[in-house]
Amino acid sequence: MKHRIIVLGAGYAGAATAGNLARRLSPADTEITVVNAEPDFVQRLRLHQLAAGQKIETRKLADVFAGTGIRLRVARVTALDPERQVVTVADADGGGELGYDTLFYALGSHVADGGVPGVAEHAFDVTGRPSALRLRERLDSLGEGGRAVVVGDGLTGIETATEIAESRPGLSVTLVARGELGARLSTGARSHLRRACDRLDIAVLEHTVVEAVEATRVLCADGTTLVSDATVWTAGFAVSPIAAAGGLEVTDNGRIVVDRTMRSVSHPNVYAAGDSAYAIGDNGRPLPMSCASAGFTSMQAIAAIVGRLTGRKISHTKLEYVGNHISLGRRDGILQMVDGEGQAKPKYVGGRKAARVKAGILKTSLWATSHPTFGLPKRKRRLAAAPETSADRAVVA
Repeated sequence: MKHRIIVLGAGYAGAATAGNLARRLSPADTEITVVNAEPDFVQRLRLHQLAAGQKIETRKLADVFAGTGIRLRVARVTALDPERQVVTVADADGGGELGYDTLFYALGSHVADGGVPGVAEHAFDVTGRPSALRLRERLDSLGEGGRAVVVGDGLTGIETATEIAESRPGLSVTLVARGELGARLSTGARSHLRRACDRLDIAVLEHTVVEAVEATRVLCADGTTLVSDATVWTAGFAVSPIAAAGGLEVTDNGRIVVDRTMRSVSHPNVYAAGDSAYAIGDNGRPLPMSCASAGFTSMQAIAAIVGRLTGRKISHTKLEYVGNHISLGRRDGILQMVDGEGQAKPKYVGGRKAARVKAGILKTSLWATSHPTFGLPKRKRRLAAAPETSADRAVVA
């Protein structure tokens, strides 16, 4: 009987993991199924561009996995039972249960309202394609002089505010920062960011806490009231409660606690990567939720799964966070490297060069996702398409 591998989520971590497992394991011995709520691969790193009104290239997951032997199930994950080793899904046909021998959990994250009243009812976000399109529709409906307020000065907030301001110069854009704008950047990079906001006419409110969001207003703790036609919430992210509800060991915020190989510390046939995983980096600090962390953690999970299924030694990949690449519209950006303690290094790269590097990273990420197996060897493509025979039982690495 084939070893059943289920991959939950086909974002950057899930798609790469499924493809690499298909490339490195024999289709005669393993059966890989990817479960994803949408039929397309979503470039989450570019959803702020989509919301701002730009055209973003998409890839059909059916095309991405064609010829790899990977099965795609377009469905929403509703429950996980690690004791019975089943996943419950819902789709247009009613859904059902999927059994697994090894589970790779990469359901990512979504916006967190932080308990602030009115966020769920009135705010927009850019953590998913449907929500980014809703924001885009709202911005389209605003005429000259419309007002957009972006709450949150993390990377998502900065990129969203600058993208909207550049793409829609007729709108008034305000960026609300809980602390100092760009506090985690170097001195030079912070100055560059301020100049970009000035150039784009973005009003920045620092050291400001939002107490509530209403349909047309943002209420701040200091008594400030901001009139807003479109409030964009980027002040935090949360993970799905499915892992916690299923009994996996998780952190207080629901992230799956994993060991150095991305294996669940409570259920050894479950692996996690990306935003869903609570992983400790090589510097002894938890890896932040980011695309870079998704890459490093998925590579480690792939090495662990392949090693354990083939009986080979499990290699340790790097688990590090090297820096941030921040877009400030289409022609400006910041590349900020960090040291081993996660602190910003003094030097940074800004301007068009940084924007080109960021564009290259995005292009490379899309290409890698669109070619998840990096081209299966011809023999494996035949095996993936052909009925199983006893001669095909050897594991291919």
